[in-house]
Amino acid sequence: MAQVTIKSTTGEDAGTVELDDAMFDIQPNVPVMHQVVTAQMARRRSGTQSTKTRSEVRGGGAKPYRQKGTGNARQGSIRAPHYAGGGVAHGPKPRSYGQRTPKKMIRLALRSALSDRAAEGKVLVVDDWGFEAPKTKDAVAALAALGLDGRVLLVVDRDDASTALSFRNLPEVQLIQPGELNAYDVLCNDWIVFTSANLPVDAPAEPKSGATARVHAEDPAEGARTDEAPIQGFAAMADERFGAGSHVALEDGSQPEGFPIKGNADSMLYHVPDSAFYNRTVAEVWFASAEAAEAAGFQLPPSQRQDGEAGSAGAEPSSAGDGAGSAGGESTEETSA
Repeated sequence: MAQVTIKSTTGEDAGTVELDDAMFDIQPNVPVMHQVVTAQMARRRSGTQSTKTRSEVRGGGAKPYRQKGTGNARQGSIRAPHYAGGGVAHGPKPRSYGQRTPKKMIRLALRSALSDRAAEGKVLVVDDWGFEAPKTKDAVAALAALGLDGRVLLVVDRDDASTALSFRNLPEVQLIQPGELNAYDVLCNDWIVFTSANLPVDAPAEPKSGATARVHAEDPAEGARTDEAPIQGFAAMADERFGAGSHVALEDGSQPEGFPIKGNADSMLYHVPDSAFYNRTVAEVWFASAEAAEAAGFQLPPSQRQDGEAGSAGAEPSSAGDGAGSAGGESTEETSA
């Protein structure tokens, strides 16, 4: 990690701090920065321009002259686009110029912009501004002591009102909160000034939610996890949602060892091996037994409950079954007797 010297408001050294390599030491991606900045500038456009069509221009309701006999071309209105004072054909109307930009591209553009400024030595970290009361004179003295010339982007915490009020009247200083930091403002300024408290650090990505989330090892020495074998973390994730005896689906669609029953969370149905829908169902959760599936609120498909497959899977037939089901049960008891 690159180290920068922490400065005090008087320009003296107050220690060192390491900059996160993921935020300040990557290869700047110029095409991504260009696309993100272009989208950001496009979203700032108001898009309120509007022209009138021939139906919106006042007047021209009557036919200017008769259809035939004048020697002129036939006309229906003097407010047609080819008339002076007429409507505008295909003119601009109010619209939004906003572009959808993926969050990963926005973050990459910010990291690229910060890395570009850090490579030029234009990133400064201040220990603490320490303004007891808002005073622009103190802010000007602090900038002079720090040797900041040109445009300065000052990252100020939301609760640091004294610092914000001290710098807000300086035309060469732009104030921004840590959560509003963006690639455009970083590139528009010569210096980026942080404090020790709001220095950005690249947070690790949050794990995906849902049944298809991957669980990775926290220890880099263990290497990346694969889905070739069941992972204890997967079963723990399933236990929280579907109870004991359940296992979340693997990304490659394979069956976890010891969990042969497929469950569909959308329909809340489960399918046992060798059933009609087993091979046509994509498992969203796996169960070790039919009892575990039913404990989680899953049921057999109605067709299997009617033809008696529920009994073979270890589940009881539906209580809403017809008389044939009860008669079948009596015949079974008589046969066994």
